[in-house]
Amino acid sequence: MRLLIVLFISLIFFNCEDKQTKQKTTLPKQTKQKEEKPEAKEIAIDSSKLSLEERFLPLNDDNAMDFFLEYEKENQENKVRLVTDKGNIDILLFDTVKFHRANFIFLVKNKVFDGTQFHRVVKNFVIQGGNSDNRKVLKKRRKIGRYLLPPDTKRGFKHHRGIISVPSSDIENAYKLASPFEFFITQTNQYHLDGKYTAFGRVINGMDVVDKIANVEVDGGDWPVHNVYIQTVEILN
Repeated sequence: MRLLIVLFISLIFFNCEDKQTKQKTTLPKQTKQKEEKPEAKEIAIDSSKLSLEERFLPLNDDNAMDFFLEYEKENQENKVRLVTDKGNIDILLFDTVKFHRANFIFLVKNKVFDGTQFHRVVKNFVIQGGNSDNRKVLKKRRKIGRYLLPPDTKRGFKHHRGIISVPSSDIENAYKLASPFEFFITQTNQYHLDGKYTAFGRVINGMDVVDKIANVEVDGGDWPVHNVYIQTVEILN
């Protein structure tokens, strides 16, 4: 009887000790904390530090006039030289036709006319330049944008011999016939163009070169049989 009591007490003691050991060796579960990702911060761009081109380009019909309104104030040049295969043509741009003057100066400074051609030549009428299928030229045009200039035909300038002019944007199918990247120079007086095309400058030196270009051989589409290139256009003042 005494032996049974001792055994019973021993079993109770062993079970208690075993439970305490298990409790001590069981590690508590760790709660995984969600990793907090840093919030994306919006970077504010100070427009005052951007150039005029960075703020407006590419140009379109909605923003082009705002761009040239600012551009013409900071770029007052009005004399350019067309360096062609046949010689140089110096042109004075009219200050009062400010959007067209500014557009031409902008394109000159961006070398858009370099490597283009006189692609339409009609003797005793006009020589038309600025067009090209050169990839570099087309790439420059795409970067600048697609836009038309509004007509500015009431400044009193007539299409005398030696006038540089462009088609107006209010003519039918304007995007097919008008382009800020092209221009023409009249070889003879063409007063029937007044009011339809915007005269924005005149040749002050090199009309003999205009005559040379006007007399080259052309195909059925008035394109010179032998290309006449505008090698570059330079600012003179």
